[in-house]
Amino acid sequence: MSFTLGFRFFALLAVCFVRLSAAVPAALTTDPVPDKEFPAGIIVAEIPSHGSTMLGVLYVATGPGPHPALVFFHGFPGFEQNLDLAQAARRAGWSVLTLHYRGSWGNGGGFSFTHAIEDAAAAVAYLRTPEIIKSARLAPGRIAVVGHSMGGFMAAFTGAHDPAIIGVGLISAWNIGPDTVAGLKETGRPAMLKDMASNLPPLTGCTAESLLDEALAHASAWDFVKFAPALAGRPLLCVNSDDGGAPDSEALAIAVRKAGGKAVTEFHFATDHGYNDHRIALQAAVVIWLEGLETKNR
Repeated sequence: MSFTLGFRFFALLAVCFVRLSAAVPAALTTDPVPDKEFPAGIIVAEIPSHGSTMLGVLYVATGPGPHPALVFFHGFPGFEQNLDLAQAARRAGWSVLTLHYRGSWGNGGGFSFTHAIEDAAAAVAYLRTPEIIKSARLAPGRIAVVGHSMGGFMAAFTGAHDPAIIGVGLISAWNIGPDTVAGLKETGRPAMLKDMASNLPPLTGCTAESLLDEALAHASAWDFVKFAPALAGRPLLCVNSDDGGAPDSEALAIAVRKAGGKAVTEFHFATDHGYNDHRIALQAAVVIWLEGLETKNR
């Protein structure tokens, strides 16, 4: 092979490698082939939790299944629901449950962080009920959890306390206990209460004071880095941004690896807490992780 031909050959290989590494998952650009017998659809979810009912939507994937299932937990209070991520995951073959916690967005009961932890477990239990397994064509042994902001903490807590969860994903997760303590030291109680109060309009049964005091009372227990030993046996996704939460996310990833975790995936995007100018990149990160998770668990 001449020098010129050899150079062109390796240059072509380099171009192919760049294109492959930049490939966008098909689920971000292509709808699934319709299945008339087993179509994609939605189930209006009424999820029981400690005497109240949480409303949600279960996005059912096309095809006979059984489909892996993803529970997506939104943040505090949930203005950003990340439904674009739910739809992308469904196109990738996952049925996705989204929901509002008790005491939020018109749901009965009262909102608290403790209740949200309980509600997260109730959402997973809902997907394991015979009626939903049948109607949504689910594989109850293949359930993953992902959450954004406060929802990231809920995903971490749920995964740490439910060993049957096959994967845990955190997107700019709020490490409730340590972050609240740090915020109190940095800005003071009045500023913290003002910040809490800005999130109250969709919530009932709580006050800024009750939420701040609850977070402080559980400051040590609500540190998701401490969940590392319980999470080490499952694939973990940690996505962070320039919102100030990256150190906690990175600390969890390090702790999980130290605890023996072999499947930790990390992404960092130079954007804000809501990923407002990186939505496609965020979808790609989640879908790529889910595709690897499903391959691993087949």
